[in-house]
Amino acid sequence: MKVSGFPSPQESDELSVLNDDIKTLHSMGYAQELARRMSGFSNFAISFSLICILAGGITNFPNALCAGGAFSATVGFLVGGAFAFVVACCMGQIASAYPTAGGLYHWSAILGGKGWGWATAWLNLLALFLLIASVDVGVYQLFRDMALNGLFHVDVSGWQAVKIGSYLSFDPYQTFAIVLIMGSQALFNHYGIRATSLLTDFSGYLIFAATILLTGSMFYYGATHDLSRIFHFRNYTGPAGGGFFPQPRSSVVAFLVGLLYPLYTIAGYDASANTAEETLDARRSVPRAMLHAVTWSVLFGFVMAVSFITALPNIESAAKNGSESWFTLFNQLPMPLILREVLVFSLIVVNYLCANAAVTSTSRMVYAFARDGGMPLSKYWKLVNHKHRTPVPAIWLTVALSLGATLYTPAFAALSAGCAVFLYISYAMPIGAGLLAEGKSWREFGPFRLGRMSKPLAGITVAGVLVLAYAGMQPPSEEIISYAVAIVVVLAVAWFAIERKRFPGPPLENSRNLEELSKIEKEFASAAAN
Repeated sequence: MKVSGFPSPQESDELSVLNDDIKTLHSMGYAQELARRMSGFSNFAISFSLICILAGGITNFPNALCAGGAFSATVGFLVGGAFAFVVACCMGQIASAYPTAGGLYHWSAILGGKGWGWATAWLNLLALFLLIASVDVGVYQLFRDMALNGLFHVDVSGWQAVKIGSYLSFDPYQTFAIVLIMGSQALFNHYGIRATSLLTDFSGYLIFAATILLTGSMFYYGATHDLSRIFHFRNYTGPAGGGFFPQPRSSVVAFLVGLLYPLYTIAGYDASANTAEETLDARRSVPRAMLHAVTWSVLFGFVMAVSFITALPNIESAAKNGSESWFTLFNQLPMPLILREVLVFSLIVVNYLCANAAVTSTSRMVYAFARDGGMPLSKYWKLVNHKHRTPVPAIWLTVALSLGATLYTPAFAALSAGCAVFLYISYAMPIGAGLLAEGKSWREFGPFRLGRMSKPLAGITVAGVLVLAYAGMQPPSEEIISYAVAIVVVLAVAWFAIERKRFPGPPLENSRNLEELSKIEKEFASAAAN
């Protein structure tokens, strides 16, 4: 029973956890500006929603099928998923020690120096802006092709993009739709983490339900139940794969390229770390959330991929069909209309919520980086709305830059490879720094520890990302090489010419005192009370 004026035992426990979280944040030189209202499940749900096996697990399925056939799409999914789990373990250990918003940047800066952190932040932000753009374009295309055209028989054949020069294109229908989509996502994020948490919680449940329904439909209405297909490897690079990978490659390279399928799908779980300052018991909740998000995504994604492979009438003709192979399969599946409608709208909703979670994660990276002076015009992007306790300018900047990325045609020609490569490079940077710093400058750890496996798993992560980068630079994504070189050159010039002297780094090097942090928190508490 709760006595009036006194907190209940549950409230006392939550208050104690909250005080510990704030004390940890103070030890790293930061004030509690964001609202810490996310539960452990909500922290899991935001990563699970951003991974969203119903997004990359569908749109990138042809990448594996046209590389190493059924084997790449199924067994390859397990191999890539196991690697993602290793990376999540390494990230979880660092997140447990340093539970801050913009985790990757902050970890790299602490473990590898402020220049390493600065470069990590920009690589991660580049990948995240492209990720938001790609998923929201996918939301529009799903709505246009599967709902308007497929269900309501609206003629969308004239909805074409107009090229502007060599690199830009403009599709008025797409642009108008994406402005509405991204604008609504910005508003959801603008008005507080509670609304975002409710949406991501719903998304987590919906992904489970829709995946089970889709997988069951594929098995039940599919053309075959031949599970032996999953062990059949065939190199479809070149003409056999409909030109998806135009140049024939060796079987080893074909398998490596196929790994981009699971690793593009199982990416974005750093969202749990990016929202650490809004999560209760972050030192324990964040590592647990990342590992659970990856584990459930791998298990459900593998079974779903098996259902696709067994449902295909003919794998060879599906490979010839290239990027349209999954949509052709879905449209030809003899399922009842009501089931098809439920699946179509579920896919649209979960993809929308996937991008919404990406906006949340990315805006926290922008906020955290700007808070330490890493962004141009940082004084604006680091601001937090006192009423809603959200980084409002960072949210709208994230949406504006992601909207601009939808106009850049070549980025989408190699999008899945580019996102996977740049995201995993940004994941490996703090892990590699930790590998060198562990036992030396890095001696303080959180409750989640890898023990003796820490350095071996970190070594596997760094080596695996180098292999992934090689796979991502194979045709037709070889233009990533020029992008990567250009990015490295721009970052190097910017760092040595300007940022090395201007950028102060995280507050561990320029610590603010506790009195100053408490003053900031009292201002937010006063604004909330009014």
